[in-house]
Amino acid sequence: MTVRIPEQWTRFLLRQPESGMGYQRVDVRLANNRQINNVIVLNAEEIELPNDCDTCEIAEIRIHGS
Repeated sequence: MTVRIPEQWTRFLLRQPESGMGYQRVDVRLANNRQINNVIVLNAEEIELPNDCDTCEIAEIRIHGS
């Protein structure tokens, strides 16, 4: 499912390199400490998360492989 990310993470991702044209591959840690690796973020605004994460809060985002 595609979820719009909070503004603070958009600002962070805009300062990071893209993995390809218009997207970044990231590793995400949610507030419940669940780790999801190699997730796609589109245009630093929308993230592809599993369907059971519709109300999950993002605690940390790192560029995948860094």
